[in-house]
Amino acid sequence: MFTGIVQGVARIAAIEDREGIRSFRIAFPAGFCQDIQIGASVAIDGVCLTVTEIFEQDSASFDVMLQSLRVTSLGQHGVGSSVNAERAAKDGAEIGGHPLSGHVDFTATLLDIRKDQENCCFRIGVAKQWMKYIFAKGYIALDGASLTVSETNKVEGWFEVWLIPETRRMTVFEGKQVGSWFNVEIERATQVVVDTVRDALDEKLGALMPALEALLAQQGVDVYALAAPAALKKP
Repeated sequence: MFTGIVQGVARIAAIEDREGIRSFRIAFPAGFCQDIQIGASVAIDGVCLTVTEIFEQDSASFDVMLQSLRVTSLGQHGVGSSVNAERAAKDGAEIGGHPLSGHVDFTATLLDIRKDQENCCFRIGVAKQWMKYIFAKGYIALDGASLTVSETNKVEGWFEVWLIPETRRMTVFEGKQVGSWFNVEIERATQVVVDTVRDALDEKLGALMPALEALLAQQGVDVYALAAPAALKKP
């Protein structure tokens, strides 16, 4: 498990392709690999990877399957690319962000960047089938960083997050440009609630469900947030 608090920016030092596998050698900030062991889990841009080899000077290797390369942004990285890094949380560790599995659900695209003094707002474009899991004031993980959704537009298919200076300093986000990709992991508790509500409504309404969704959408109302607002929002 991970906490969504990125511990540093790492750099891809080498890439080796073998049959069905791509091996990344990643150089980490000083001290990051202290006491790390082969088999340990590290989130790289939000993707849970396993240490396969340890080198001197805070670097380690990770094997990534082709499927992971297809469904995440890791396949787009080359030697020299910077990535967010977080080691797996220890028992009893403080959850500064929110619990993450390191299993990326989809990739999303940066549509717009707005800056206000030291703060920065990203507008992220998302395929509409995933927007049902994203709510204002809810959690979302971008490249392994736990963030709070500030605004959503489910019709147009986007959401926004604000980045404080510390987040910008400790992550790769400062180098993002319009068109950049993000690995996205939705918040699991929200997914469970939304899917449970949907199943219950489908069971009760059957063929009327699509009509209800369309009618509420015209009024700017999300049927899932309406059905379970308390469970879908942060306190």
